[in-house]
Amino acid sequence: MKKLFLLFLGVLIMTVNAQDDKNSADNSAEKNTQELNQAFAKGEINPYSEHFTGTTYLHNMSDGSDALHISIGNVTFEKCARTDWHYHTGGQILLVTAGEGLFQEDGKTAEIISTGDVIKIAPDAKHWHGGGAETMMAHISVMPANPENKTVWLEKVSDEEYEKAVKTAVKHQNNPKLENTAKEGEK
Repeated sequence: MKKLFLLFLGVLIMTVNAQDDKNSADNSAEKNTQELNQAFAKGEINPYSEHFTGTTYLHNMSDGSDALHISIGNVTFEKCARTDWHYHTGGQILLVTAGEGLFQEDGKTAEIISTGDVIKIAPDAKHWHGGGAETMMAHISVMPANPENKTVWLEKVSDEEYEKAVKTAVKHQNNPKLENTAKEGEK
């Protein structure tokens, strides 16, 4: 009887430990997606995920169909998540609202972007943006929502490109003047 009791006690302890390990893993996964304290709703899994690497979320705040014709969305990036290379024919503004991530315009050094940064992207400037290697990031995307402004999706940002950006990125410096670099190169 004593052996049966000890066997039962051992199985009970293993079950409790296994449940604690599962709860710890569940809490860790939950913390990973909730550790970003942001003012706006995180939203649902991004419906444009085919143009992203990793997990991102989108909360569409304005689709631009109203009289203002401005598209506004909160995009949340998990660690290492990122957009594909792309450009917007009408430009884009990113307002970083939480965390820290990366932004890179083609041909330029990657930049570390963090809460409070404003990134002004000229029309037709090829770029990507996303979470950091160890940090989540959320930004508000603001774009003119008119028929002339199109988002053109390009190739994936490779793991090698992303890792190089992580290693070489410099801190973004907010600049109130938007440089029209893409258009200037055409003149």
